Amino acid sequence: MDLLLTSAGITNASIRDALERLLPKPIDECDALCIPTASHANRGGPGQAWSFVAGREPGHLMVDLGWRSVGVLELTALPSLSQDHWVPGVREADVLLVNGGDPMYLHHWMRESGLADLLPSLDALWVGLSAGSLVMTPRVGDEFVRWHPPTGRDDATLGVVDFSICPHIDHPKLPGNTMAEAERWAGTIDNPAYAIDDDTAIVVQDGRVEVVSEGTWKYFPGPR
Repeated sequence: MDLLLTSAGITNASIRDALERLLPKPIDECDALCIPTASHANRGGPGQAWSFVAGREPGHLMVDLGWRSVGVLELTALPSLSQDHWVPGVREADVLLVNGGDPMYLHHWMRESGLADLLPSLDALWVGLSAGSLVMTPRVGDEFVRWHPPTGRDDATLGVVDFSICPHIDHPKLPGNTMAEAERWAGTIDNPAYAIDDDTAIVVQDGRVEVVSEGTWKYFPGPR
């Protein structure tokens, strides 16, 4: 599974070029599934989930890119269903579009639903937005832990990649998300990390990592 890990979706031409390069065929020939689950743990979550599914998030293109088809994969519903009911559709998808929100809530439901176990066998491209990107990392850091699973407080996520991500650097609505704060955050985790703004994405293809950016980003190598 290849990954396009973004802070805010497809926000510029460079990130869109990376998306088109990673897809197996043109966008208008691809079938997408969108995953709004992480939104539900936020305040105003139902509205955020609807905005994502409806493609009503200005400047954060994901669902509204001209896919041949788009379906909704709500992870909280899946444990009540037979896997035969939903796994074939996931296997047939060309791309999974994963919304932001709470990364720990998303991680919990990826485990509970069985989607996490399915990932290694999928050919679909994973396109993450904020929490949808963070969930693929080994740790998010205490700053990004708001929702706590029944098993207790933890910042561990899926570990599909070996680096962590601090998104939304220098966002005007998030005054605490400075590069200086990201550097402090990076010092609290024991693996490499990237700080990225909303005009930056990280491509992971065949194990190779590439930063695509029209904005600001920084790599923190972690402990030596």
